[in-house]
Amino acid sequence: MERVLGIGGYFLRSADPAAQKAWYRDCLGLDIDDHGLWEQPAGPTVFAAFESGTDYFGSPAQQTMLNFRVRDLDAMLAQLRAKGADVDAETQDMDGVGRFGWVTDPEGNRIELWQPA
Repeated sequence: MERVLGIGGYFLRSADPAAQKAWYRDCLGLDIDDHGLWEQPAGPTVFAAFESGTDYFGSPAQQTMLNFRVRDLDAMLAQLRAKGADVDAETQDMDGVGRFGWVTDPEGNRIELWQPA
Protein backbone atom coordinates (compact mmCIF):
# COMPACT_ATOMS: atom_id res chain seq x y z
CA MET A 1 0.00 0.00 0.00
CA GLU A 2 1.29 3.48 -0.88
CA ARG A 3 1.44 5.90 2.04
CA VAL A 4 1.77 9.66 2.28
CA LEU A 5 5.20 10.90 3.34
CA GLY A 6 4.15 13.91 5.39
CA ILE A 7 2.32 17.20 5.24
CA GLY A 8 2.96 18.72 1.83
CA GLY A 9 1.32 22.06 2.51
CA TYR A 10 -1.29 24.00 4.39
CA PHE A 11 -3.42 26.42 2.40
CA LEU A 12 -5.76 29.08 3.70
CA ARG A 13 -7.94 31.75 2.19
CA SER A 14 -6.93 35.33 2.93
CA ALA A 15 -8.40 38.76 2.30
CA ASP A 16 -4.82 40.10 2.03
CA PRO A 17 -2.35 37.29 1.21
CA ALA A 18 0.72 39.57 1.25
CA ALA A 19 -0.11 40.92 4.72
CA GLN A 20 -0.92 37.43 5.98
CA LYS A 21 2.40 36.09 4.66
CA ALA A 22 4.24 39.02 6.30
CA TRP A 23 2.55 38.33 9.66
CA TYR A 24 3.59 34.65 9.61
CA ARG A 25 7.13 35.69 8.65
CA ASP A 26 7.48 38.58 11.11
CA CYS A 27 5.63 37.10 14.10
CA LEU A 28 6.31 33.37 13.82
CA GLY A 29 9.57 33.42 11.87
CA LEU A 30 8.39 31.33 8.92
CA ASP A 31 11.15 31.67 6.35
CA ILE A 32 9.06 31.09 3.23
CA ASP A 33 9.98 31.86 -0.35
CA ASP A 34 7.85 33.58 -3.01
CA HIS A 35 6.00 30.32 -3.68
CA GLY A 36 5.35 29.57 -0.01
CA LEU A 37 8.03 26.87 0.26
CA TRP A 38 9.29 26.44 3.82
CA GLU A 39 12.05 23.98 4.70
CA GLN A 40 11.46 22.86 8.27
CA PRO A 41 13.43 20.69 10.68
CA ALA A 42 12.33 17.08 11.07
CA GLY A 43 10.05 16.34 13.98
CA PRO A 44 6.73 14.84 15.00
CA THR A 45 3.45 15.79 13.34
CA VAL A 46 0.06 15.09 14.88
CA PHE A 47 -2.96 14.28 12.72
CA ALA A 48 -6.10 14.22 14.87
CA ALA A 49 -9.85 14.57 14.39
CA PHE A 50 -11.92 16.46 16.96
CA GLU A 51 -15.65 16.35 17.65
CA SER A 52 -17.52 18.76 15.35
CA GLY A 53 -18.76 20.81 18.32
CA THR A 54 -15.31 21.43 19.83
CA ASP A 55 -14.42 24.93 20.94
CA TYR A 56 -10.71 24.00 20.93
CA PHE A 57 -10.19 25.72 17.56
CA GLY A 58 -11.76 28.97 18.75
CA SER A 59 -14.51 30.13 16.43
CA PRO A 60 -16.99 27.44 15.35
CA ALA A 61 -16.45 28.72 11.79
CA GLN A 62 -12.81 27.53 11.90
CA GLN A 63 -12.79 23.95 10.61
CA THR A 64 -9.07 23.22 11.03
CA MET A 65 -6.26 24.47 13.24
CA LEU A 66 -2.61 24.79 12.35
CA ASN A 67 -0.14 23.61 15.01
CA PHE A 68 3.51 24.70 14.94
CA ARG A 69 6.28 23.04 16.93
CA VAL A 70 8.41 25.54 18.86
CA ARG A 71 11.67 25.19 20.79
CA ASP A 72 10.75 27.54 23.66
CA LEU A 73 7.05 28.24 24.13
CA ASP A 74 7.54 31.03 26.68
CA ALA A 75 10.01 32.86 24.43
CA MET A 76 7.70 32.51 21.41
CA LEU A 77 4.67 33.81 23.32
CA ALA A 78 6.70 36.77 24.64
CA GLN A 79 7.88 37.52 21.09
CA LEU A 80 4.32 37.44 19.80
CA ARG A 81 3.06 39.70 22.60
CA ALA A 82 5.88 42.17 21.88
CA LYS A 83 4.69 42.34 18.27
CA GLY A 84 1.12 43.04 19.40
CA ALA A 85 -0.25 39.63 18.39
CA ASP A 86 -3.46 38.29 19.91
CA VAL A 87 -1.97 35.71 22.31
CA ASP A 88 -4.17 33.57 24.55
CA ALA A 89 -3.37 34.18 28.24
CA GLU A 90 -3.73 30.45 28.98
CA THR A 91 -1.11 27.77 28.35
CA GLN A 92 -1.51 24.05 28.88
CA ASP A 93 0.90 21.35 30.04
CA MET A 94 0.27 17.74 29.05
CA ASP A 95 2.44 15.11 30.74
CA GLY A 96 4.61 13.25 28.25
CA VAL A 97 3.36 15.37 25.34
CA GLY A 98 4.53 18.91 26.02
CA ARG A 99 3.30 22.46 26.50
CA PHE A 100 0.77 24.35 24.41
CA GLY A 101 -0.10 27.99 23.78
CA TRP A 102 -2.27 29.78 21.22
CA VAL A 103 -2.22 32.87 19.06
CA THR A 104 -4.78 34.23 16.61
CA ASP A 105 -3.54 35.58 13.28
CA PRO A 106 -4.80 38.92 11.91
CA GLU A 107 -7.64 37.21 10.01
CA GLY A 108 -8.98 35.36 13.06
CA ASN A 109 -7.38 31.93 12.60
CA ARG A 110 -6.45 30.33 15.93
CA ILE A 111 -2.99 28.70 15.81
CA GLU A 112 -1.61 26.27 18.34
CA LEU A 113 2.04 26.39 19.40
CA TRP A 114 3.54 23.19 20.78
CA GLN A 115 6.76 22.70 22.70
CA PRO A 116 7.17 18.90 22.62
CA ALA A 117 8.14 17.16 25.86
